[in-house]
Amino acid sequence: MSQPPYAGALNLALCHTCGHACSLNDAHCPRCNAHVHRRKPHSLSRTWAFLIASLILYIPANVMPVMYTNIFGNGSENTIFSGVMEFLHAGEWDLALLIFVASVVVPCMKFLVLGTLLITCQRRSRWAQRERSKLYRLIEIVGYWSMLDVLVVAMIAALVQFRSLSSIDPRVGILFFGLVVVMTMFAAMSFDPRLIWDTEVEDA
Repeated sequence: MSQPPYAGALNLALCHTCGHACSLNDAHCPRCNAHVHRRKPHSLSRTWAFLIASLILYIPANVMPVMYTNIFGNGSENTIFSGVMEFLHAGEWDLALLIFVASVVVPCMKFLVLGTLLITCQRRSRWAQRERSKLYRLIEIVGYWSMLDVLVVAMIAALVQFRSLSSIDPRVGILFFGLVVVMTMFAAMSFDPRLIWDTEVEDA
């Protein structure tokens, strides 16, 4: 069975705004009047810029205090890691796990996946193309819930208020963490996953 032709061979491209199949000879989509591009313009450079910005912002997000906790009369300002340890020592393993997953595991997973996608696409690698596409879809799914990371401290504050002799308040570090979430969302939106398969198109 012969392989069907690629859109590029037919001089077609999908509109990035409405998904309409447009001729590459058209400067604008006939449906929504958006600019027609074969790939998202400057996808790799934009994604790198947002990813590097998020990595830089992640430093003060971890170094500066993100919350002030007062558990059983012991008050202190805590970074993400010290907050996790304090909740563990207080026996609040559920809150510690919530903070660790939302504030450490999820952002680091985004950094690792996006960095892998960028490096392999720049090297025009054919390594694990299907798996890399699945990783990008995973980042997209996580991105829909990224704002939950920003709300972690607020949710924990609401939970802790119900417990006697305990209180929690946000600090400036949570602002940097919120910016990290926004930058990683922009990075995922800027990346064009079709770049993963461009080497296959070239060899066709």
